[in-house]
Amino acid sequence: MRLIIKGGHVVCPSNGIDRPMDLIVENSIIASCGRNDASAGGADRIVDATGMHILPGLMDMHVHLREPGEEYKETIETGTLAAAQGGFTDVACMPNTKLVNDNPAVTAYILEKARQAGHCRVHPVCAITPGLSGKGLSEFGLLAAAGAVAASDDGKSVADAGLMRRALEYAATFNLPVLCHCEDVSLCEGAVMHEGSVSTAMGLAGIPAAAEWVVVERDISLARLTGARIHICHVSTRQSVEAIRRAKAAGVPVTAETAPHYFTITHRAVAGYNTFAKVNPPLREQADVDAVIQGLADGTIDAIATDHAPHSPIEKAVEFDLAAFGMVGLETAVPLALALVHKKALNLMQLAEKMSLNPRKILNIEAPGIRPGAPADLTILDIKRSFKINPAIFASKSKNTPFGGMELTGAVAVTIFGGRVIFESL
Repeated sequence: MRLIIKGGHVVCPSNGIDRPMDLIVENSIIASCGRNDASAGGADRIVDATGMHILPGLMDMHVHLREPGEEYKETIETGTLAAAQGGFTDVACMPNTKLVNDNPAVTAYILEKARQAGHCRVHPVCAITPGLSGKGLSEFGLLAAAGAVAASDDGKSVADAGLMRRALEYAATFNLPVLCHCEDVSLCEGAVMHEGSVSTAMGLAGIPAAAEWVVVERDISLARLTGARIHICHVSTRQSVEAIRRAKAAGVPVTAETAPHYFTITHRAVAGYNTFAKVNPPLREQADVDAVIQGLADGTIDAIATDHAPHSPIEKAVEFDLAAFGMVGLETAVPLALALVHKKALNLMQLAEKMSLNPRKILNIEAPGIRPGAPADLTILDIKRSFKINPAIFASKSKNTPFGGMELTGAVAVTIFGGRVIFESL
């Protein structure tokens, strides 16, 4: 299979390329890169990328694929197809499935199902504690050998600080980063949205910002104590951003991610008891949104991840108090992130760092970039195309997004995985 991509502008942070280039792909490998290097002779397929930008395949380091156990919400097949349509060639899936990924058999199952689907590469994240129980430690060595790339009890915070310390020390022996869901449940038991003026007006129990940042501070302290790497998931508060900034300045081995909804909308999106805007951590105030954007701009926050959390109407078309937390994000992440580029909060090189290079670096996954001999995993963006979010055409089984109908500028034009065009909207 010989694929030619002509006329595009390559943006590749791993080797600092930011210029027009033509690419020739032979089977699953980039054979050559260069301006006017792509003759049409012998091509099985030509992609005209004129006016578009070519990035190394994007990676979402925080998704929920729901399989095994909750296939009515999402499967590895539908979730990875949604990833491809969103421009992602790699995803890391969280362990809080209904058979928790706390043993090598579940890890192997996930990898095999992803291989069969063939839409993108899946990197399983294993559980810190068996069954996400908060007690004891999973067998990190066996799980890493089976293919786990990190450990997390995502959806739950490890409340026992002593156990969390042991988890960091144990994971470090296998070079596994620990992905931290930071939430002090004693501060938010029974609460359903951000604690503030909107929750008061709506008569809903609120989750204070402190429920996140006090655990961020604790986990940073444990990283300082142990020297082990931690990664703070779905940062939503200005206090968390500042704590991470201070820790990095002090040399603590900490990285962080945020999700597009935390830099796009505020707790006011919950108005009308909109369950699609019910997430955990919750949507915060404008000052938090501004701090998250600043954290992305100055490098405090390393990555943009979706926290893709599919739910069926069974969990969302109910009273707000009873509705599940979470929204889908794989198919909306790129246009929402590109809004930051259009606002000049980030440039395309920074966006590529946060959505392609850095997630792989954090998870110890090779990021070969765009060069001869590298795998042909590519995302082509049309950053000028008008785009209206339409959940009805999502590949994901679930449609729980508060962004339906939003009009944005910028979209995924083509996703290439292993030298194959998996998705195109040209």
